Amino acid sequence: MQSHIISADHLSIESVEHIINHKIKLQLSDESRNIIQNCRNYLDKKLENDAAAIYGVNTGFGSLCKVKISNDEIEQLQYNLIRSHACGTGEVIKDEITKILLLLKIQSLSYGYSGASVDTIWRLMDFFNLDILPVIYEQGSLGASGDLCPLSHMSMALIGEGEMKSKNEIRNAKNVLGQYKLSPIKLQSKEGLALLNGTQFMSAHAVYCLIKAKHIIQMADLIAALSLEAWKCKHDPFLPQIHQIRNQTGQIETAQNILNILEGSETFFAAKEQVQDPYSFRCIPQVHGASRDAINYCMQIVEKEINGVTDNPNVFADEDLIISGGNFHGQPLALSLDFLAIAVSELANISERRTYRMLSGARDLPEFLTEHAGLHSGLMIPQYVAASIVSQNKQLCSPASVDSIPSCNEQEDHVSMGANAATKCVRVIENVEKVLAIELLTAAQAFSFRGNKKSSAAIEKLYADYRKIVTVISTDRYLHEDIIKSIEFIQYYK
Repeated sequence: MQSHIISADHLSIESVEHIINHKIKLQLSDESRNIIQNCRNYLDKKLENDAAAIYGVNTGFGSLCKVKISNDEIEQLQYNLIRSHACGTGEVIKDEITKILLLLKIQSLSYGYSGASVDTIWRLMDFFNLDILPVIYEQGSLGASGDLCPLSHMSMALIGEGEMKSKNEIRNAKNVLGQYKLSPIKLQSKEGLALLNGTQFMSAHAVYCLIKAKHIIQMADLIAALSLEAWKCKHDPFLPQIHQIRNQTGQIETAQNILNILEGSETFFAAKEQVQDPYSFRCIPQVHGASRDAINYCMQIVEKEINGVTDNPNVFADEDLIISGGNFHGQPLALSLDFLAIAVSELANISERRTYRMLSGARDLPEFLTEHAGLHSGLMIPQYVAASIVSQNKQLCSPASVDSIPSCNEQEDHVSMGANAATKCVRVIENVEKVLAIELLTAAQAFSFRGNKKSSAAIEKLYADYRKIVTVISTDRYLHEDIIKSIEFIQYYK
């Protein structure tokens, strides 16, 4: 069976997607195991031979760092930390995001700067490989001292407490562990803090969103090309000369992508009566291109994050150093997730405008794309739905990262709110899929009025594949089902 070896090798978003989609099992490399054990041995000896206060190891947490903990209470400190911080609310996060979170936490701990034991990392790998997932809630993290609250829920399962999801059923964690003959782990010094500190809740959501965004930008181009064809738009605004002189990478790539998709079309490259098309058609390269560039930028930031160490304090065994810093602060992710939400939201913003235009009764198409307007409403109301969703996205795109509420007696006096940026970015992405689905429904209906004139191979294939699940609308019918089928089509179309 294929497996992924946890090591110091670069972990890309593409490799995470492959691991999750193909249910790849995880293994720990010998090199990583030795590095982890070396760090653990160093920390144990440090506690035996040095009475100095080490934050989170033999002190309290946050503003309670002034409280020294005796050696015989150090292990209890870890359990208390996890239990007290597991107070999340809201919806349970998606299974796919939980799997990504586990992978990213394992990767971060494997670098050997956190003091976690090999046994703890192995147990997290058991959760991943067996598909028994800690129940983690959306709300509770400030995105600064790490994702303390959600990662506490992850950690509760390690000690046989809280809840887990197994085979789509949420049950008591201790019972789930028992079913798989797994015992709760015994936490050692600093392990609770190593598990709770870190940005894996934010970064798992970011990876999930980027995987989705990478596919959405391709589908947005493809659906826009169908709309260009259906509404008899000019090809001139997509010619390379105009984009080369602006020198924006995403714009150049988008224009070329549209030309490639529509290559061979008899309609798109024919002479047109109109002098210009509206911006929502003519400026597809400029708008989609800017979103494409933003997605690529966010991908760079997130890939750096998932290959880094983000807990606190960090243990440098070879240098005899334990440094308390702030790598858990989620500002890079908070800004990127806000940016990503805005960039992807714009794909829906311009998509809804194209949908609106195609219903206008212009360019030899019937009003609302029905032959019996009046008796039938045709596709009048799906555009309302798209407009409602686009409006909601505008509200969700208000940046979370500009906010900060001090906590912990002012010890944590600036926070990123990156977890809120993360969860609302997921909602924005899902909304964009819905709006693009409505454009696809509309563009395909408009295209059906164009007769037998040859289109490009890519458009002919798209249309034929889509018609296998959503047929031409000849009379008013229950459109909710068509929209749901269209969303699913977009999510899985290759």
